[in-house]
Amino acid sequence: MAHPSSAAASPLADHLRRLLPGIALALAVAIAATLVTPLAALVAPIPSMVIALLIGIALNGPASRPVFEPGLTWCVKKLLRIAIALLGLRIALLDIWDLGPATALLVLVSMAATLVSGVWFAKALGLDVGYGALAGAATAVCGASATLATSSVVPAYPRKGADVTFTVVAANAVSTLVMVLYPPLCKALGFDPQTTGILLGATIHDMAQVVGSGYAVSEAVGNTAVIVKLFRVFLLLPVVVAIGWWFVRREGRAGEAKVPPPVFALVFLALCLVNSLMPALPGLMPAYAPVKAFLSGASNWGLLVAIAALGLGTSIRTILGTGWRHIAVFAGTTLVLLALVVTGLLVLP
Repeated sequence: MAHPSSAAASPLADHLRRLLPGIALALAVAIAATLVTPLAALVAPIPSMVIALLIGIALNGPASRPVFEPGLTWCVKKLLRIAIALLGLRIALLDIWDLGPATALLVLVSMAATLVSGVWFAKALGLDVGYGALAGAATAVCGASATLATSSVVPAYPRKGADVTFTVVAANAVSTLVMVLYPPLCKALGFDPQTTGILLGATIHDMAQVVGSGYAVSEAVGNTAVIVKLFRVFLLLPVVVAIGWWFVRREGRAGEAKVPPPVFALVFLALCLVNSLMPALPGLMPAYAPVKAFLSGASNWGLLVAIAALGLGTSIRTILGTGWRHIAVFAGTTLVLLALVVTGLLVLP
């Protein structure tokens, strides 16, 4: 007769065995990126996160085998959030306060306008407004997570399943592209580190690329970008409720929203609070400092592995196989968001 603990451990062991190939592949890409980075620096200062992303995309073909899918998904969905939550140890609450109400207002206005533009572009190009809502939410809030949450309140239409899939892939692909393009744009516009962080956090769709883009520039830029992005993440629930309400008013039917709480964001803020209070407790600093150093290092590696997994799961061919109108809508919402944020940052005092 099997011992109860053995029976309980078996499903866990099976689950870990399913995750191991994908995690090992992403870790191998992350290690390769750290080894290649010093060599790449001889030609151009390319950050290890960008190199991990590019290596991952190059290996998308073999990485598409089913054996890797569970582990890669875990890295992008779970490991990424753990690593982001640990970033809270680098940031004090005063940093959030320093962003000011003008930044919050800029993010709110640009998000609302982006949502409206998604619906308008879809209508103008003869697509279902449901896709416009999906594209608008993915661009305005947080990419794939916002797409899946919004799909729960968008009424059924013939292409809904395909549109949800395309929007998730497009959010990853476009975020990956702008992750590389937006930092040079900020430099060309003469933005300082805080303004650069605001732009990256307010315009890039997915959290992974916000982190990769921001910290590839500098820690200060990355910290600001993550704070602004988390503000957008916290707005996911009201955005989805508003979209559902609009469809109820428009068509009298909408699904029930099932929006997962942003637990990682709450942990991030809790760790920000801990980091903010520690200077006032000098007696605890000797014990806190090594713990903070270890968790910060774990966060760095977690982010690198998650970025590698993101690249391994990104297929350019899938994006190019979709109709031009879908691509045009998503590109339109992306450009609207960028234009509004850049304009706002240029006129803000």
